[in-house]
Amino acid sequence: MTSTPRRRQATRRPLARSRIGARQLATLLGEWDSAEPVYAALSDRITLLLSDGRLATHTRLPAERELAEELGRSRTTIVAAYRALRESGHLISMRGSGSVLVLPRALPGRIALEVDFARSVPAPVAGLDEIVRAVADRAATVLEHSGFDLVGQQRLRESIAARYTEHGAQTGPDQILITLGAQNAIALTARTVLRHGDRVLIETPTYPHAYEALRNAGGRLVSTPVTTTGWDIDHLVSAIERVRPELIYLIPDFHNPTGSSMNAEQRERVIASARRNGALVLIDETTADLDIDRPDSPPTFPSLTTTRDADTLVSVGSLSKTIWGGLRVGWIRAEPAMISRLITRRPADDLGTPVIEQLIATRVLECYDLLLTRRADQLRAGRDLLVSLARIQS
Repeated sequence: MTSTPRRRQATRRPLARSRIGARQLATLLGEWDSAEPVYAALSDRITLLLSDGRLATHTRLPAERELAEELGRSRTTIVAAYRALRESGHLISMRGSGSVLVLPRALPGRIALEVDFARSVPAPVAGLDEIVRAVADRAATVLEHSGFDLVGQQRLRESIAARYTEHGAQTGPDQILITLGAQNAIALTARTVLRHGDRVLIETPTYPHAYEALRNAGGRLVSTPVTTTGWDIDHLVSAIERVRPELIYLIPDFHNPTGSSMNAEQRERVIASARRNGALVLIDETTADLDIDRPDSPPTFPSLTTTRDADTLVSVGSLSKTIWGGLRVGWIRAEPAMISRLITRRPADDLGTPVIEQLIATRVLECYDLLLTRRADQLRAGRDLLVSLARIQS
């Protein structure tokens, strides 16, 4: 008679992806003694190493006795340090698995924060998963159409136009073109307006992929400086007058990578100089909604243009920074004549923005202010964590 093997109840165990030896851990710990109890100082130091990425999650720590011998401490001290790590949610110990480092989960009354310092992109904004599920439930209805869309869905263009109008720039859906993110919008604009050898004025430093797109379109790049204290506006205006560029590419809100923002007077001077010299200003608004600490909100570039200089400005934006990098939906705001030129040029490179992504983007914009508040909270918490870690290190 054969016995049926009993099913074991599934138990979740922390998967140890790597193991660190006692000597290696001692080297990483460095000088960690402080006025607080030794076990607490050791626990805090290991927590810091985990937070800043020098110790990866799911790393198995050395056995207490082994680490005690390496550090020249009592085993009781190491046991107490490991206990403190377990109580704070940074360590899980299970028979047969050892002690494995983890990031703590959220507990009642406490916010657990996980920040990926390896990439400069945030996680999806909270609530996006619900929007994606809602769109998926009705996704079959879009199959009634061809799926090719060079301009963008009417409802999405209306929503984006409405936001520009709310911010002081009267805009209609015929002034909006939906693109495959802001990078696609920048490249499409550059290929449409530039001829080989045309001068392009850019900030330095600037968003590197915009630099590449402008250069690949044949632009001869001329730079104007920007730092964490802002733009040398006299140099910028002088460069426009001297170089007389065909195109000027600027990131005036939370400039990438300096974080600076132009004030109203600087924006007005740029528009006036561009109008006098026949230059097209390409404004990258991808970071414009990432406002967490700016004391005031300067007027947007589109809101500063008048009827006579409306064709001086093209704005591009996207949802990749505010919502999720995987939501490749962007847009171009320009005068209808420029939009027509862009549509004519577009098929050589792509045949439109995917329909499902546009449906998600439309739902996102219906609750955009709420999602922006959540993103700001997330960015502020990440910034504060980084500052605190930097202070600990210094």
